[in-house]
Amino acid sequence: MTPAAFLVRGLVAGLLAGLVAFGVAFALGEPHVDHAIGLEEAAAEHLTPEEVAAEEAAAAEPGMVEISRENQKSFGLLTGTAAVGTALGGLTALAAAAVVGRLGRLSARGSTLLVAGIGFVAVALVPFVKYPATPPAVGDPETISDRTAEYFALVLISVLAAIGAVVVGRRLLGRFDGVDAGLIAAGGFVAVVSAAGLLLPSVNEVGAFPADLLWQFRRSSILTLASLWATIAVILTVLVGRLHDAVTADAQRRALAAGL
Repeated sequence: MTPAAFLVRGLVAGLLAGLVAFGVAFALGEPHVDHAIGLEEAAAEHLTPEEVAAEEAAAAEPGMVEISRENQKSFGLLTGTAAVGTALGGLTALAAAAVVGRLGRLSARGSTLLVAGIGFVAVALVPFVKYPATPPAVGDPETISDRTAEYFALVLISVLAAIGAVVVGRRLLGRFDGVDAGLIAAGGFVAVVSAAGLLLPSVNEVGAFPADLLWQFRRSSILTLASLWATIAVILTVLVGRLHDAVTADAQRRALAAGL
């Protein structure tokens, strides 16, 4: 049950999760992206000559490479989900390795599943509630750097709050039972991320974008994230469980042999 053994299994789980997320994003999300791009192109027909010249100059900047839409939603999307899934799977596995055997009576399977669930909430769900995904044609291009910084600031706060909640919950196990300790730790996590969400700037740059299309895009985005994390959770839990069973059986055989 070494960190390296967890990491290898996490990378495998993450890669498979990335493939699943690609399928969900391609089937549910990309049609809405195509629709949004169509609206963006229709709006571009009403740009002034100066605005058109500015966009063409930005596109012609050194280092800018034009990628076709077909490549974006096929190879580009697949590469992105596979890379993100593999990275998240590896990080989740290392976190699971760090807490296995340290969360009360939770088994290796239980602690791994809990870590994956916390990862989904802290890394995906909490930031999505404050800063949900936006399709093309939504948002001011001049504020994208600020919006990105605010999003990752909330991700960092959420992850640190989740780590703190786990530490606090583990220390409370000596004074409370597992359920009460978990509820207290979860309440602290909710309080911290709620305060951070209220303090961080809000973003309201939807404009006249169709509300139904925006809802459909955001729904497909959260379903993609959920499928990614759910696949990591299931596959990694199964692999860690098998590893734990194999290690336990080997230890029992060694103990039996030593007692003969």
